[in-house]
Order: sequence, then structure tokens, then C-alpha cells
Amino acid sequence: MTSTSTRHACLCLLAGLSACTAKSSLTLMDGSGPEPTLPPPQLSLIPNVDIAPAVGWRTNELPLAAGGLAVNAYATELDHPRWLYVLPNGDVLVAETNGPPDSSAIKGIKGAVMGSVMKKAGAATPSANRISLLRDADGDGVAEINHAFLSGLNSPFGMALVGDTLYVANTDALMQFPYHDGDTQIPSPGRKLADLPHGPGTLNHHWTKSLVASADGKLLFVGVGSNSNIAEGGMDKEVDRASILEIDRLTGATRVYSSGLRNPVGLAWNPDSGTLWAVVNERDELGNDLVPDYLTAVRDGDFYGWPYSYFGQHLDPRVTPTSPQMVARARVPDYALGSHVAPLGLCFGSGSALPARFAHGAFIGLHGSWNRKPPSGYKVIFLAFENGLPVGEPETVLSGFLSESGDARGRPVGVAIDATGALLIADDVGNAVWRVSSQQ
Repeated sequence: MTSTSTRHACLCLLAGLSACTAKSSLTLMDGSGPEPTLPPPQLSLIPNVDIAPAVGWRTNELPLAAGGLAVNAYATELDHPRWLYVLPNGDVLVAETNGPPDSSAIKGIKGAVMGSVMKKAGAATPSANRISLLRDADGDGVAEINHAFLSGLNSPFGMALVGDTLYVANTDALMQFPYHDGDTQIPSPGRKLADLPHGPGTLNHHWTKSLVASADGKLLFVGVGSNSNIAEGGMDKEVDRASILEIDRLTGATRVYSSGLRNPVGLAWNPDSGTLWAVVNERDELGNDLVPDYLTAVRDGDFYGWPYSYFGQHLDPRVTPTSPQMVARARVPDYALGSHVAPLGLCFGSGSALPARFAHGAFIGLHGSWNRKPPSGYKVIFLAFENGLPVGEPETVLSGFLSESGDARGRPVGVAIDATGALLIADDVGNAVWRVSSQQ
């Protein structure tokens, strides 16, 4: 893949990155919704960097909950908690994890920029490679028990329990472990069910591997991000990437279920329709207001345009040669969430004990931008659904992660409904799990 606008990009670089990208005629909401208004692309050699420095929360400081809601710390002093899974008995598994050492193998000027971004964001710390078990035994909304449940993993992320087997998606393999109700530790080294795409040597390796099981437990679905921004390292480095993989739980047989999804992180089943939904992080370096990240239903055989086009048939001018046949197939996502908001966590509100307005729709953890001025995301939102589709504007459920001075007290990642019907949020900068419940 090569850029078709190198001269323009060089001029942008010489003139100063901010001069080429800071001007924006659109607000965030103009780039969201089922039919967003999209500006023309603004090309640049290096991304527009505006990352919020990671400072964490002060003692007794809490995020801000929406009206009718209350928030408390469910667990603190964790080590980069990213993903959550609630077991049938109410125990909460939290993946304390980060990318492997090769996940930021970016060279040259862009590599220097990205290295600085990761350090400033607090995201360059080594991975604990651990899943911990949190238990609220006395029912007061605070986990007083914290056990190292599984250790020695390789950048673990997604988790799913089917019967008496717990599946964990490491960055390089889907693993399976024996589980018995009430276990606080699994000493078994586990067994590999299937390999997952991974590895160094390209530009923007997305290491997370999310995981959900089908309703009947026969199939496992794994979200796999691209190994680059726009396949600039070549499509041969993107085999089975930028896709959702379907894996047979018994045999490990793997196939691509849906593709053209640059980085599908959160996966969840809509209980009202039985449809699989995903939140997707789109491409970078096309300006403040491109490209919108999105929430969409994903079905067998769907293609969403990456790397050739975005939000349907909008061509990316940097990607050559293009593929008219693939672009013609590109499905328009269901709902744009705004550019660079970095949606990671996704769960549906069915079964929650929150106010009635949260009963039908999706909670989404917006990790927050590193390449937009002003920043976007840094909050948890709820998007109501009607007739199986999102409607209206998102409601902010939890905010305050970004301080008035522009520092990141926290950054929300995974979201889940716990056994009491409260909403849990993993915060990888605040090193906490927050619990949102109905205000008493």
C-alpha cells in the first residue's frame, strides 16, 4: 500500500501538524448517528497527537454518574484492568493485561511519536498477564476478595465460560481451562484450542482479542484487529485480521465470520434480537473528524470496507490499488459514535437493575482519543435500541475521566452487568473497577 498524496502530506508536515488538522468545521455530534455527515479527508504523514496524560484518581475521588445513578469503587489497586467477565455465581473476572512487547513495533518518525504517546498515556507498562477473581461476598457492592485466578498468560483479554470450561483469548491463542463453580484459582496450564493471528513486524499491531460464545455454546467468536492502520505493510500481513473469527468449540476449526472491521473490540449479543453486535475502532490520520468509530450488527459474510473504504463506500485516498468489487460490498455500519472516541467495552442493558431507560440498549466504554483536538471519548455512554436498532443520541452514563486541565484520571475499557444488575466498568488508567447502580 502506498500513499497517493505524498506531496500534500509533506506540505502538511512542513507547515506544522496542527495547522493541517486543528481546523474542524464539524462538532463531534455531526460525525455520529446512523447517517453521519463526513468531511473530506485531511492527509498527514504523522497523526495529530493530543493524548491526555495519565494521572489517575486522587484518594476518594470518583467518576461522575448520570442522574438517577450512583457510582462506587468495586475494586481498586489493580494492574491495568482491561476486560471483565461475570461468572454465573456472581464472581467477576478481570483481565489485568497490556500488549506484548512487540505490539508497538513502529519505526521512524511515526514510531517516535507513537512511543511518546504510549508513555504519556500510561499504556507502555508491562503486562501483568493475569486474570484476577473479584468477589463481593457480603453484597455491599465492594469486592473484598481479590485472588490471582489465572497467571502466566500472554496478554489475555476476552473470556467466556461454556459448561465447565473457561475460554481465554490470549493475544496469540484461544486457550481453555477447567472450571468448577466457586473456584478462586485455576492451577492448570490450560490447553490451546486454536491459534490466533499475532506477531511483530508491521506498523500498528492491535493485540486485543475479544471473545463471546454463541447461545448454544457450540461456537466461539473472536474479534481480531488489523496489524496496521491501512494495510501499509501489505495485505499478506493481514490474513484473518480486521475480522471476527468463528471457532468451533470442539474442534478449533476457524473461519472468518465477518471482515473489513479495522479493530472490532467489544462483542456482545443483543438479547432482544439474538444478533451479534460489535464496536469498531476505525482508521487514523485523516483528520480530527475522520473516521468515525462505530457500533454495528455483524452477520455472517458481512464486509465493512477496511482498508479500501470507510463507513460504506467512502474511499480512503491513501490505499492503492483499491478494490472496486470489495468496496461495492462494503456495508454501512449501523451507528457512528464519533471520530477517535475509541469504543472498547460493549454490553447490553437487559437484566440490569438500573432505571427503566437503560433496559433496552447498549452500554459502551469510550476509552478516549489520542489523536484528536479537542479530545473525544473518555466516558461511558448508553445508546437506546428500538426494534433491534440504536435510536436517538447517546446518554452519558459515567464521566469525569478527563479533568478540566486535560489530564486523564481514568480511561474506561470493558463494561459488564454484574449479578446484582449493576454496571461494572474497568478503568485501565485509574486501575479500578467502578460500579454504577441505581441511586437509593
